[in-house]
This record gives sequence, C-alpha cells and structure tokens, in this order.
Amino acid sequence: MSDTTSVAVLGTGIMGAPMARNLARAGLAVRAWNRSPEKAEPLAAHGVSIARTPAEAVRDADVVLTMLYDGPAALAVMRDAAPGLRPGTVWAQTTTAGLEGLDALASFAAEHGLQFVDAPVLGTKQPAEEGKLTVLAAGPDAARAPLGPVFDAIGARTVWVGEDGTDGAASRLKLVLNSWVLTVTHGTAEALALAKGLGVDPERFLDAVAGGPLDMGYLRAKAALLLGGELTPPSFATTTAEKDARLIVAAGERAGVRLDVAAAGAERFHRAVEQGHGDEDMVASYFASFDG
Repeated sequence: MSDTTSVAVLGTGIMGAPMARNLARAGLAVRAWNRSPEKAEPLAAHGVSIARTPAEAVRDADVVLTMLYDGPAALAVMRDAAPGLRPGTVWAQTTTAGLEGLDALASFAAEHGLQFVDAPVLGTKQPAEEGKLTVLAAGPDAARAPLGPVFDAIGARTVWVGEDGTDGAASRLKLVLNSWVLTVTHGTAEALALAKGLGVDPERFLDAVAGGPLDMGYLRAKAALLLGGELTPPSFATTTAEKDARLIVAAGERAGVRLDVAAAGAERFHRAVEQGHGDEDMVASYFASFDG
C-alpha cells in the first residue's frame, strides 16, 4: 500500500458525492464512478478523478467504497467492477442493503478474495456533507488500518461492532436505528397532518411540547422542512425511505418479529411516492394522510 490511501467510490448520489469530496479533502487519492456521469463530473473540481466504468474506478485501489441504492444495485456494480478488483482489496460496503442483500454481497466478496467490511452509515445529506456521519462497521482487524483515514474523513465517529463483516452485525444495528428514524418521521408527519385536518395551528403543537420529554431535535428539523416547503432537495428521499422500511419489515420476518408500525409506514411512503413525492424528503409521508 502506498503512503496515500487510494479509494474508489462507487455511487455519487446524495450521500456518495459528499463522501467522495470529503475523502479528497482529507488528502486521499479518490477515483469515483456513477451510473449517471453528470452526478460524478462536478467532483473533478474537488480533486476527484472520474472513472468511466466501475472496473476502471477500482483498479489498484486500496479501498473500494460502495454507496448505492440497495443490495442488488451494489452487487450489479461490483460485478461490473470485477475485472479491476484484486484479491485482498478492502471493500467497505456502506449501502443499506438489508440482511438478504448483505448475504449476496458477502458471497461476492468471498468469491473474489476481498476483505469485506459491512459499514452502513447513520446520517443523511447534511452530516454527509460535513463529514459527520456515524459509521457502523464490522470486518476483519486487518482492514481497520487502511479504513482508518477513510472513515475519519467521512464520519465523526466509527462504531466497530464485530470482526466478521459477513454476519450482519452492522447491518442489523443499522436496521434497528432506521426503524426508529422512520417511526419518528411518520409520527411527525401524522401529527402535522392531524393538526391540519383539525384546524390546529402546527406552531401550537410545537410550542406545547417545547422543552419537555416529547420534544426532540429531529421533530423540529422535519417539521421545519415540511412547514417551510423545503422538501427538495431531500436529505433522505421518500423512495429510499420506502425501500429501507421494507428491508426492516423483511428483517423482522426473518427473525420472527412482527413489525406492524414499520409495515404500515412502508405503505405510507408508497402512497406518498404514488402521489408524486418520491424525490422529496421522507417527511412527505405527510401527504399520504390525504387523498390526491
């Protein structure tokens, strides 16, 4: 490994683009690829090399970092990257892939001799831009040294939860955390929808809980987005939230746990997407409370 860690970033969307910028800002050698090239090209102004193919991006990289929509998308891109991969390369898989998705990714890593690190991140657009994500990581000890500068560049904190990236410890924790995030999002959206339906000034609701045990920063942030009409660009899109909700429900079923709230939440997100709010912030769950 050279003195400067080289990183291939596959996926430069809402999360991947700021992650790539922060890696370059930290002095790492960064090569990025995105299926839609126009989303990757602005990164060149920040010192990121833009690759034409996944295989070109990963060739000779010390670390491959994937931040894609879901497990199948990550697997498809890594298959395209396979000609450029070399055995022993560290693969930090930061996509929220769910448990079944993770199984397929771990199998691919084993087939190609990669050091697989399950590393979903907690945080949305703003923490990603500020390099303040929380990285939930599980993987072999040998991968920690090369990943140190990578995780330090994209996150404020790294929580190592295991030495085997294939057993799903990090992904399981991420699903639990996301179940809470999505539940609070729906709670905020439904409370504000009920306020509208009952003719209650939403500010009265927010004032009534201010400073008490029912108040929280997340409520304030999501309410501000909704009430201020600032749902685009999203910090976390409704389509992605629906995907994550369904991964949570599937994980519960796999574990024999019935998740009625998560299942209903997935349907709320789906209705909002059908109403045209898929590319808005996930608090657009609000609109699922109304017809049309």
